[in-house]
Amino acid sequence: MGTEPLPYLDTFACAAEHGSFSAAGRALDVSQATVSQRVHALESHLGTPLFARAGGRVTLTDAGRALHEYARRILDLTAEARAAITGASVPVAGELVLAASSVPGHHHLPRALAAFRKRHPRVQVRASVSDTDAVFRQLDAGEASMGFVGAPGGPQFEARAFATDELVLVVPKGHPWWRKRRVAVADLAAQPFVQRERGSGSRRCFEQALARAGGTPAALTVVLELGSSEAVKGAVLGGAGVAVLSRHAVRAEVKAGALKPVAVAGLVCARDLFVVWDRRRVLSAPARLFLGFLPRAGAP
Repeated sequence: MGTEPLPYLDTFACAAEHGSFSAAGRALDVSQATVSQRVHALESHLGTPLFARAGGRVTLTDAGRALHEYARRILDLTAEARAAITGASVPVAGELVLAASSVPGHHHLPRALAAFRKRHPRVQVRASVSDTDAVFRQLDAGEASMGFVGAPGGPQFEARAFATDELVLVVPKGHPWWRKRRVAVADLAAQPFVQRERGSGSRRCFEQALARAGGTPAALTVVLELGSSEAVKGAVLGGAGVAVLSRHAVRAEVKAGALKPVAVAGLVCARDLFVVWDRRRVLSAPARLFLGFLPRAGAP
């Protein structure tokens, strides 16, 4: 092996960050076969496999993960040296695919993405909003680089809290509880209840808080299950029932006097919101940059 330079580190890093040789080929404007040949040459040079191949996608081996850290440092330093000498930095470009559950997707991501877009206009961002379980499925399949959810996920996921959220019971104007400041957990059973679908992180958080307060989800009179916080809020505003929603999601309606939060004795439903990514894959340059735009929960 000697001390000669490692070949094709840029191709290796690109394949690692895209999770497939075909996607890396498109990014580098070469064929998939060329990417495969270059990676094979690097593996032969090092005498160890760097990728595990399965189902058209690739994941890094332990050796591959170790090399990627060095490769990214070498490539970043090379770009930094070129910019220092020539005075012209190379803007970051590429695609950033994100997946979010309802609350972070509607109330946190848009502002961060707007700021990111101003700084890095050549990065194309695609973000989808669904429920927490769907976000983790997208991450597991390599369909998104990062997810934004109300739970840290299993051991295969790296997670960092970036915001906090509080769920509150809300009633529409004219509801019998409008003038109440507090109700009992047992009182919830008598009210028509509008709820998020199964797989929602906010629903899971509420049901866990309800159990801690001595209640049970089975005692609720659920009249609607809807697929987003916005849909649940619309149903409550339309008089379908009461609901537990993120304080972020109802801030405007509470300020306008259309909805009112009512405390439930013993019910504490606060949670962190997390940015998560699959440990089996490495973050692309756009993903690493976007991570830097996100605050840390609890940071001053």
